[in-house]
Amino acid sequence: MNPLQQWAWLSGRRAWTLLVSVRSIVALPLLTLAIPGAAWGLSDPRTALPADIPLDTPMHILFVTSLFVLLTATLTSVLYAWDGVSRDRASGVLEVRLGRAMSRRRQTAVLLGAHLTTAVVPVLVLSCIAVMIVQQRTGVWPAFADVTVFLTSTALVVTWYTVIALLASSYARDQGTAIAMGVGVWFLFTMLWLLITSVLAGLAGIEAGSHDPSWVRFEALLDLASPNGVYHHLLELRLPEVDRGVRAPAILGAAVAWTVVPTWVLLRRMERLVP
Repeated sequence: MNPLQQWAWLSGRRAWTLLVSVRSIVALPLLTLAIPGAAWGLSDPRTALPADIPLDTPMHILFVTSLFVLLTATLTSVLYAWDGVSRDRASGVLEVRLGRAMSRRRQTAVLLGAHLTTAVVPVLVLSCIAVMIVQQRTGVWPAFADVTVFLTSTALVVTWYTVIALLASSYARDQGTAIAMGVGVWFLFTMLWLLITSVLAGLAGIEAGSHDPSWVRFEALLDLASPNGVYHHLLELRLPEVDRGVRAPAILGAAVAWTVVPTWVLLRRMERLVP
């Protein structure tokens, strides 16, 4: 068995263990209700949202659906990964695994492969179903580029939260601390980020929540420091009428940074980790 086959086998076996665990009883119905369910409701022509949130095109519908993705898919990734390292560390299994002939870098690759498979694949499958629901309900297929950006961005934001949750788990020595850190990170970016943005805007002398271009640009720039914000920036690339003053290269650079930097930090952390 070559290294790639070994990685695929070990990652798949661990991913299957996660998928058939009790947490899937919570995660999968939640995802099913949120992602295809949101697409079904938003594609109903009788659905009316505030005037500044249009539902005129399939991409507009997918963009609003992304709000439900952020609330559920990211939480699900944390649900699967919050104890990905701490559980084995507390039970002594991690010490046994790290003592094997396989390098720590390859073991970390297996850990990442298993958790990313568990978190990303169900979300992408349900997102594809959401796209088909939008087509059936509106009679119009989203543009290929729209679907590509929607699915790629969704996979990326779930990846970011999974890696961050695993990184937080590597610093926790017990289950309580691990779940507190995982949920705390999710809560920070999902619930508290707007509050942080408003406070910083106030300190900078900018009126928060106004239609002032300085506030719009300030919020957009600060969103580059949040995985949720970068996710919305990526989707907004397919909405020509949305321009918050941040150019595509900066958005793509932020997406690459959120993908590479936490992964690199996790690899370094696992190489130096003392069980």
